[in-house]
Amino acid sequence: MSAGQTSGPIYRDNRDLTPFGGAQVRTPVREIADGVGGMLQTALGGRNSALISVDGPIPRLKRMPGKAAKTVYDAIFHNPDPNRLIAVGREYPGWAGLCYVMAGLLAYKQGGYLRASELLQRGLTTRNDDDANQFASAYLTRVVTRVEVAERIEVPVLFSEEAVFLALSHSLRETGHLEAALETVASLPPSLPAALARCWLAHALGRDKEVAVWTEGLLNADDLSAALLLVRARSLRRLRANTSAQAALKEVLRRRKTHLALRNDALTDRALLLLDSGRKSLNPRDWLRGRPAELETFEVIRKDVEARRVWEQEWKQLDRE
Repeated sequence: MSAGQTSGPIYRDNRDLTPFGGAQVRTPVREIADGVGGMLQTALGGRNSALISVDGPIPRLKRMPGKAAKTVYDAIFHNPDPNRLIAVGREYPGWAGLCYVMAGLLAYKQGGYLRASELLQRGLTTRNDDDANQFASAYLTRVVTRVEVAERIEVPVLFSEEAVFLALSHSLRETGHLEAALETVASLPPSLPAALARCWLAHALGRDKEVAVWTEGLLNADDLSAALLLVRARSLRRLRANTSAQAALKEVLRRRKTHLALRNDALTDRALLLLDSGRKSLNPRDWLRGRPAELETFEVIRKDVEARRVWEQEWKQLDRE
């Protein structure tokens, strides 16, 4: 099913457990704090911020592992260079798919979106051996990727299909391939992060009717849903459905614990919406009614001036005679 064929909401996730953590709204203050925190952690002997992120301690490698498993383990958890994982994948072809995926996630974390998109796509299309799949299920369950699902909205995602596809979608978005990014995220199971990524891309591509259908009935339960409601309101505003857009913005502002940046965006959008409504309420027929009178007055004045000029010319001719 393509990105434009879904006929209903895409945010309802019925799973008991999901790989997603709480959404984080990126602000200048948070970026500074994260940078200082990362430097302090490295200075105090903590884990290098350039390495793959792990929720909790790194899982211990079992005794007497195979050579391939040990090499891949070291390349994933103790090496910040994606090239090392690429080399390991070439050395052990049965592990190449896993190595390319992990190299892509590492490049994504470091901001190399073009390279991340290439590596992730190659990893997804490369078949793994059973040993590689067992290794992933045993050691990669705590790996966390912070994915930007929309502008300024980041979600930590445990190693899973969602983590890989959302990271790939964002990488494609950053490199200007919006259609491919939308198709990438469209195959994921229903969830708020996937819905936000999908609707943000659809709105950027001008598919506002689809955004309105996909977000129908959404309530503000957390910051992710609030961000999704903002996208819905902007699409509805572009569709000139001002009443529905106003209702979506009202829902964003209803929950007091909504992040301040999102509330500010909602207030700004509401002001723009009111401005649009005010402009439309000024009927051109109303404010043009005074123009004929002005034109008539101007015409009378113009005729008086012309008559006076003719009279003056005639008077001068009489004087000469």
